[in-house]
Amino acid sequence: MSRVIPIRRVGGAPAELSDEALVAACATGENAALGALYDRHVDSVRRFLARMSGTDERDLDDLVQATFETVPRAARRFGGDSQVRTWLFGVANNVARHHVRSEVRRKRLASAFAEERKGGLAADTAAEVMERERAARLQAAIASLPDKLREAFVLVYLEGIAGGEVARLLGVREGTIWKRLFQARARLRESLGGVYP
Repeated sequence: MSRVIPIRRVGGAPAELSDEALVAACATGENAALGALYDRHVDSVRRFLARMSGTDERDLDDLVQATFETVPRAARRFGGDSQVRTWLFGVANNVARHHVRSEVRRKRLASAFAEERKGGLAADTAAEVMERERAARLQAAIASLPDKLREAFVLVYLEGIAGGEVARLLGVREGTIWKRLFQARARLRESLGGVYP
């Protein structure tokens, strides 16, 4: 897939609209509104997708594109009961779910390949190698969480969205979110050998 290239209207009118107005315009097929929404939120959506999917840069570009391709259809159902950024995370979350389910075998092969390449890192300092390994272990541990636990963990702890808003986004009670967060932390501690960053 190629990268989404946002279309901008001369005069900057979409840039002056609120996020909610841009979503409403996207629902009518307004490309300039989609471009403005993309410009405002692509970095946070990309970061969110990287955390949710644990994928490489090439696939990450495809996930970002798929998310913004989905926005015009999803915008027709936007109710305004959450912030647009949170709503975009919900759209991206659905894209990431489908991707993660279809990429399990590919991840296993990529992980095996990465292990083989570790031998070629002799020029790096031991501290750099250990830090990269620690980050890779944490990313792998997060990616291995069940979907519901990973969603709650990434949205609350890594994206900084309030638990109540995450509960509304996922359609569950707030207590359910806190239970999922507790379970996610416990599994991460177990996966990381009792060391949780």
